[in-house]
Amino acid sequence: MPTVLLPSSAAAFAPRSSPNVVLNTKIEPWLTATLKRVSRVKRPLNNVTQHTKCLTETLSSPNAIWTLCSMMFPKAPEAELRRDENPWVEAFFNYQMIHVEAYVVHVDMVSRNEVAFKLTPETIEALVDFHKEVYSVDTAASTWDWSEKESQLKKLQEEFVQAANKFVYRASAQALEGLEEDGAGELLGGRSEEAKSAITSLFVPLLPPPPRVVDVLRSTPVLPSSTGPETWWHDPMQQPVSMDTWKVLPSSPATASTGDSNPNIWTSMNNMNEFSYASPTPSYSQPYTTSPYNATQYYSTAATSAALAALPLPSMLVQPCSTAANMIGFGWGDRYQDFALPYGTTM
Repeated sequence: MPTVLLPSSAAAFAPRSSPNVVLNTKIEPWLTATLKRVSRVKRPLNNVTQHTKCLTETLSSPNAIWTLCSMMFPKAPEAELRRDENPWVEAFFNYQMIHVEAYVVHVDMVSRNEVAFKLTPETIEALVDFHKEVYSVDTAASTWDWSEKESQLKKLQEEFVQAANKFVYRASAQALEGLEEDGAGELLGGRSEEAKSAITSLFVPLLPPPPRVVDVLRSTPVLPSSTGPETWWHDPMQQPVSMDTWKVLPSSPATASTGDSNPNIWTSMNNMNEFSYASPTPSYSQPYTTSPYNATQYYSTAATSAALAALPLPSMLVQPCSTAANMIGFGWGDRYQDFALPYGTTM
């Protein structure tokens, strides 16, 4: 309902006055039965004017106080509550019942079909005291400290005082069925739970400031610099291999392993020249260097050519008849003629 439709008595800190009652041209039967039930003096209720006058006088009585709901609140902050093994003792000493009471300020059965309640000064005072002495302390203890925490907590208390004085609870006009003698009453049909939720919404939490967002700057990886086309495809994680030479020592003809079917074949290796192989040795080089590699980190062309030149030619592998005949044990018997005849004249 817009605020302009409410009377001045519904404003914050406004004193109580007679409610504003607007009824429809057709009176509901339940309203007539309710007014007849609560009226001490028998009066005629035959038209809209009589209903309006009777309802206004009933709700204007000083005793016309409605109980919207009853709420259980702790008596002290959480750190000061009494601890006991018996839950009944703990509930008796630590909690209190506050009856949220209000009075009717507006009845509209034409446009909105609702009734508006405003909290009594006693209920507002009880809620403000609980918010200041209990709720604010628990809220401050449950939040971390920052520079403006005290000022924000004080502002929160001031806003609650304003909200409690401005609070107006609106319910369906049929809530007047709970009307009793002297204009008092209570909400029926589960409306008290709705009123409890509305009162609970007044207790807003203390919100600390959001944490600052820190941008994480990631450093750009430094790419290795190149001085020529020969370093374009070089893997920076690949370690340069150094060249070490080692010699193949001829094995003794008298010594043979158990897996050799013809130990005399190794005697032909005595005539082979010495040559060098590359043996990798673990070394460490710093990746992503900015200086070009020196010539010693690459394979030497001269050393490679010398190693290839030292390899034996096929003519050097021809063996004497006695030695070649022993190759039959290796499965070369059927191919011995194809292998030995082309080189027979050479020997």
